[in-house]
Amino acid sequence: MNKKKIIIYQTLPRLFGNRNLTRKVNGTLAENGCGKLSDFDAPTLRRIHTLGVTHIWYTGVVRHATATDYSRYGIPRQHPVVVKGRAGSPYAITDYYDIDPDLADDVEQRMDEWSELVDRTHAAGMRVIIDFVPNHVARQYHSIVKPADARDLGEDDDAGKRFDLQNNFYYCTGEPFAPQFDLKCGAAEPYVEMPAKATGNDRFDSHPGINDWYETVKLNYGIDYCDAGGRSEHFDPVPNTWIKMTDILLFWAAKGVDGFRCDMVEMVPTAFWAYATQIVKERFPGLLFIGEVYDPEQYRSYIDSGFDYLYDKVGMYDCVRAVIRGERPASSITYQWQVVGDMTDRMLYFLENHDEQRVASDYFCGEGRKALPGLIVSALMQTNPFMLYAGQEYGERGMDREGFSGTDGRTTIFDYWAVDAIYKGYFKRAALTAEQKYLALRYQQILRIANREKAVREGRFFDLMYVNPQSWQFNPYSQFAFLRKCDDDVLLVIVNFSGQRVLLNVNIPGHAFDYLGMSEREVVATDLLTGESCLFSLKRDGTLPADIRPYGGRIYKFSMKMEKNGYVLNEHNKEEFPPAHTAEHLLNQVMVQMFGCERSRNAHIERKKSKVSYILERKPDRKQEKAIETRMNELIAEDLPVTYEYVDRNHIPADVKLDRLPDDASETIRLVRIGHFDVCPCIGKHVRSTSQIGRFELLGTNWDESTHSFRIRFKVVAS
Repeated sequence: MNKKKIIIYQTLPRLFGNRNLTRKVNGTLAENGCGKLSDFDAPTLRRIHTLGVTHIWYTGVVRHATATDYSRYGIPRQHPVVVKGRAGSPYAITDYYDIDPDLADDVEQRMDEWSELVDRTHAAGMRVIIDFVPNHVARQYHSIVKPADARDLGEDDDAGKRFDLQNNFYYCTGEPFAPQFDLKCGAAEPYVEMPAKATGNDRFDSHPGINDWYETVKLNYGIDYCDAGGRSEHFDPVPNTWIKMTDILLFWAAKGVDGFRCDMVEMVPTAFWAYATQIVKERFPGLLFIGEVYDPEQYRSYIDSGFDYLYDKVGMYDCVRAVIRGERPASSITYQWQVVGDMTDRMLYFLENHDEQRVASDYFCGEGRKALPGLIVSALMQTNPFMLYAGQEYGERGMDREGFSGTDGRTTIFDYWAVDAIYKGYFKRAALTAEQKYLALRYQQILRIANREKAVREGRFFDLMYVNPQSWQFNPYSQFAFLRKCDDDVLLVIVNFSGQRVLLNVNIPGHAFDYLGMSEREVVATDLLTGESCLFSLKRDGTLPADIRPYGGRIYKFSMKMEKNGYVLNEHNKEEFPPAHTAEHLLNQVMVQMFGCERSRNAHIERKKSKVSYILERKPDRKQEKAIETRMNELIAEDLPVTYEYVDRNHIPADVKLDRLPDDASETIRLVRIGHFDVCPCIGKHVRSTSQIGRFELLGTNWDESTHSFRIRFKVVAS
């Protein structure tokens, strides 16, 4: 099995599937609606997978504090003073063993619905990640569905002790909870907590402020933060919290979860992580631990304690963000990957997540297209994982004022809301703008390249910036270039962070030839983004030219053993009409799915009228013929993107057959993908997306009983 580059898709189910467009500020669940686990049906999961996604991080699925009343189901109500927003923070957990009832179609079957989603996700070819929030819980934490042999957090605490090794919480002994704000928050009675527990952001007093994590309480992992020395560790015997939290990880792993995104791991001692990850991984080999870490000085200690990947937020994220905004030179990216040294492949890169501002927001760069160079660099530069946030691929702006979350360029995690770009991208595609379609197509191309190209998944990396200083032919402030190579395949990646088209020359030093094992020669390079080919003369310490559009890039692929005919299947001298030729691809797959036949072996595709034949068991009736036409126009209306991939014969996807390739086809195959619907080898010309085909009209059919050949005559009409 080919090694995969991990591409994570983060999504809040509460927001993702919500198609209620009321969007009332501070609206209730009844007013604004809520997405459900069932919104991630098989077609939706296929669409996400088609982006190149390997893992989905379902954010906020564990039951957390909310202002919505579910007491009729036996779920304890939360006092509004300790809930942020109407929907509540997904990081204020009220029951580690439960599923958030907001997300269920049938609240009483919520765990079964979650299990079904895990199965659907796996069936779609992706793995499941959920949050593990280890540092704090909601103030009114109480598990109602914990295993029979489990003791609840705090159930056996001695609340008369400020700190005790076997307590799960820290207590402000003799002091009631007295925050620096109203204790009623509109409720009939004030919130009462006696004695007060320490607050999640390490406030060990009883009066947190409005900017503190006042809705949470800190968990005790055996560290006394308030002793005479300021902080002392008590890890022997094993603290009770360690055991309970490890059991929670094991519970979810047994439910089919493939990984945990661990919240604020620096606030929990590395000794616990070493203890928990060892136990969990021994029982569930291959399970991933991803840590939210912000201090680079601590990266190695957390990797050594069992984490597979760590956020590279203060390093690569902050750097690429500043480059996109024109605040730092593109050449500064080099320092950021160098500074983490041999840990580079353990860093998780991203441009957005629920904590950060949307790329297209007014607070970042105002336009999703401007971040495409950063996407190319972040996704293709190393073998490490990349993460995108739902809606990012459609340029979601995050400029709504939702309620508790004001207009700050972020998508709310506290409110019931519908996200415009997600709604259009997954549930009303006809409403997408041309810019949103363009952006989604680029995301799909780049992320699929990240996973399809062995040079990206497994290959070596060579940074070209040190031999490309400021000159008339290269500007390191706004351009970045590097090489990737595996076996005989080489990628030359060049991006342009500026808003101007640039004609440049990239130096390729002799050291790159030695390090990557390249030889001097002429090669035909194909840009994987556009399909355009050019002739490169590879020479030690020579230069290669590139023409790059504003906020664009080139991903040139060439082979060290390829003949000069380049990346083609075979010579092709027929000029197809691209709309009709693309329609032929769709029609082939429609017939395969409707009648279980093979793709056509006999087609005549022309501008005015086309003919395609299929071998069927029996002649379709009139109703079935009408269904063919209807299905074709449905697919055209979906505006599925048409993309290309170049793969060698040894890495052909399982759903692609090569039995119809000509004898003289090259070792490198061009695959044409139409959204998630169809993929096949082809060298012909196509439209960029299915809406450009026009209307499909079935002109007539013929049936040959002796050969069981069914011929379809059709034309496409510009709409």
